[in-house]
Amino acid sequence: MDRNAPLGPENLAMGPTSKRLALLASVLACAFCLARPFSLVPFPFSLSTDAAAQAPAAVPKYDLLLRGGHVIDARNKISAVRDIAIAGGKIAAVEAKLNPSDALKTVDVTGLYVTPGLVDIHTHNYTGTGERGSYAGDNSVSPDGFTFRVGVTTVADAGCAGWRNFEDFKQRIIDRSKTRILAFINIVGNGMRGGKFEQDLSDMESKPTADMALKYPGLIIGVKTAHYAGPEWAPVERAVEAGTMANIPVMVDFGANKPERPLADLVTKKLRPGDIYTHMYSGLRGELDPSGHVNPGMIEGRKRGVIFDVGHGGGSFLWRVAVPAIKEGFLPDSISTDLHIGSMNAGMKDMLNVMDKFLAMGLQLDDVVAQSTWHPAREIKQDGLGHLSVGAVADVAVLRLEKGRFGLVDMNGARMDSTERLMCELTVKDGRVVYDLNGISRPDWRTLPAGYGQTGDGRWDGLNPARGTTPGPQRGRGGAAPNRR
Repeated sequence: MDRNAPLGPENLAMGPTSKRLALLASVLACAFCLARPFSLVPFPFSLSTDAAAQAPAAVPKYDLLLRGGHVIDARNKISAVRDIAIAGGKIAAVEAKLNPSDALKTVDVTGLYVTPGLVDIHTHNYTGTGERGSYAGDNSVSPDGFTFRVGVTTVADAGCAGWRNFEDFKQRIIDRSKTRILAFINIVGNGMRGGKFEQDLSDMESKPTADMALKYPGLIIGVKTAHYAGPEWAPVERAVEAGTMANIPVMVDFGANKPERPLADLVTKKLRPGDIYTHMYSGLRGELDPSGHVNPGMIEGRKRGVIFDVGHGGGSFLWRVAVPAIKEGFLPDSISTDLHIGSMNAGMKDMLNVMDKFLAMGLQLDDVVAQSTWHPAREIKQDGLGHLSVGAVADVAVLRLEKGRFGLVDMNGARMDSTERLMCELTVKDGRVVYDLNGISRPDWRTLPAGYGQTGDGRWDGLNPARGTTPGPQRGRGGAAPNRR
């Protein structure tokens, strides 16, 4: 460069020193440009690295993608291979094919069944009070140990608490559980605390029961009457009164079989359409007539709109009742466990074991899934649960149907042999993985760096999220239910 070359007009006013400094700056600029021949930004404006490398990474469209599973969704009449995408705790897309590059996390569920999270509307969960022999105490179980591992994301406690102790139940269990817990409130103010309480007609009051239900709409989803041994209709009548005031259904465990209050009258005269008769295959209250056929009153009750629920429990399911009823076409509207300490290790075991029994009796898998998802959700007026519609809460169960030789047991210890059973591979609640039997959502440890830490991202992982990746609180959300009404 010619050091004596005239400067541009902008430098005419410069003195000799200024001219030399300007010339030096020009030389340095040329040297920088020669050293960076591919730079798109000239030196006087930027010393940054390549602009493309500085651009923020694209935000994934989906948090979680379940790819290639056979989806069963009764509400939407889907039974086909579909991909399911989840974003922000909601179902974002259900399509034949979705692009894995759009998802933060993709899980291959090829060969598995993908269903809505299972909804068990008959459980007993008011534990921790220390009261012996009580379903508001030692007879109940903490739900989290029994739900996610079998694909259940929502339970309805069946009347453990009445209006006098419901708020203790809520604070002690519902608000602290990861499982979504809804509740039938007992018509007995003291709840399901044993004989002297449950036989006390003076503690069966409609108005305070309804008032408590109205205080917690969508959390208290029904009224329960249970275990009454007397001949009076008062427990049923007062439960129906409370249910009418609060616009919620009644569930009836009919207690002792009394000639003064026959089952046929209960389901054809006393209950309203939408009310629920549980323990439908118990054989304890004349569910079969003397000839071995389904009680005609139950058939008429169903025509009136009464709901019939399984409620297996430790003492409410017999092959010798269920098999002939199924053969006559009297199928359950909903499948439920009646989970408690007397059933969890006996014939009932868990939700999938009860579903297996209906597969063994000849029902199709699509029907059994419907009876364990959309049907019970609809019965308790929780239309936001039990399906995989776009925008619905992302509760999902991924199930494997295993083939082999298995045995299934009723309440009296009688076995039925079976050639298939359901196992839960993966459970997603509110868009996050909360159970993963075989680690199908996890990376192979050999692919991770030495000294690896938590491997997940809180946007999809409820088990092993890295610190700082989990949005929102993780506990105290058990009672939250979408689309309450």
